[in-house]
Amino acid sequence: MLHSVHSSGFAASRSTRLRVSANAPSAAAATGGTPVPKNSVLVVGATGTLGRQIVRRALDDGYDVRCLVRPRPNPADFLRDWGAKVVNGDLTDPASIPACLVGVNTVIDCATARPEEPTRKVDWEGKVALIQAAQAMGIQRYIFFSIFDCDKHPEVPLMNIKSCTEEFLASSGLDYTTFRLCGFHQAVIGNYAVPILEERSVWGTNDETRTAYLDSQDVAKMTVAALRTDKTSRRTLTLSGPKAWTTREVIELCEKMADTNAKVTTVPTWLLKRTRGVLKSMQWAADAADRLAFAEVLSNNEVWSADMTETYRLLDMDPGSVITLESYLQRRASGSLIGCGFKDADYFSRILKKLKEVGAAADRTNFYV
Repeated sequence: MLHSVHSSGFAASRSTRLRVSANAPSAAAATGGTPVPKNSVLVVGATGTLGRQIVRRALDDGYDVRCLVRPRPNPADFLRDWGAKVVNGDLTDPASIPACLVGVNTVIDCATARPEEPTRKVDWEGKVALIQAAQAMGIQRYIFFSIFDCDKHPEVPLMNIKSCTEEFLASSGLDYTTFRLCGFHQAVIGNYAVPILEERSVWGTNDETRTAYLDSQDVAKMTVAALRTDKTSRRTLTLSGPKAWTTREVIELCEKMADTNAKVTTVPTWLLKRTRGVLKSMQWAADAADRLAFAEVLSNNEVWSADMTETYRLLDMDPGSVITLESYLQRRASGSLIGCGFKDADYFSRILKKLKEVGAAADRTNFYV
């Protein structure tokens, strides 16, 4: 399987990883300059579903937060409004990265390619450049977000890239913590709740795959908790919700909240595989084929969940403090969005108040790690 991934365009994976690692400067060689405050953090991917929650949580806990944001016509003013500093940088432009790391103790890397972007350019080449810059600048802690069981699916380009990045980071000499994610509550809103309320078809598969969703706010709490302890140093931990749900169970829960029946369009797993095979033969559709490969994994009757007992102990967190999917949807239905931190929080509140007349538009149907 790994050979097929290389031949389809991910030519740099493991061999390139080892070669780059051997040539990268060590963190020890970069130390000895002006001491950097331990509470200074740089969040990469700060405008994303998870990144913005980490920014908000870190600020609330007294950290000096800097956000790496790509130059854009519409600047991320909400980050500045919260009290974070915004610096311009781009993972696809390695020369822009080192300046963003000046005065930073910890890098929290939760960035990933957008649907319209080449995954390899951002998630492999960009992350290699970021890790190398962190080595050269003497970064003291590096938090990386990956995907559950990514090392078991080299046939899926994004998961293969995440696995290779994990190994590259582990061999870099940096003090790292890798968190593998299963899924976000927020994805349920975009992929199921909105279409059900708008009486559009909900796409599902004929399988029993289960996903233990977590609220991105809880992931943010866990991330900041990891910064306060050395127990998570050089560890790879899976972050999983309290219950694993099938697609059918999620749809039924959303139907109950919206007080309506869903129009479910079932896509057989064999059709996903066949469609991916066709798209792989077309160069212009390569990225779409890669995303279908990820969809296949989510349709193989796997359980995306993990025992969190040890993780809660390491983070000194109460398992009861984690929001369940039912509570998450109920809070949005009742408009209880305290601490949400989303600039479109009112939008999500309206969705599950069963007020179709407000005309909410489903403009956010995909959420990425």
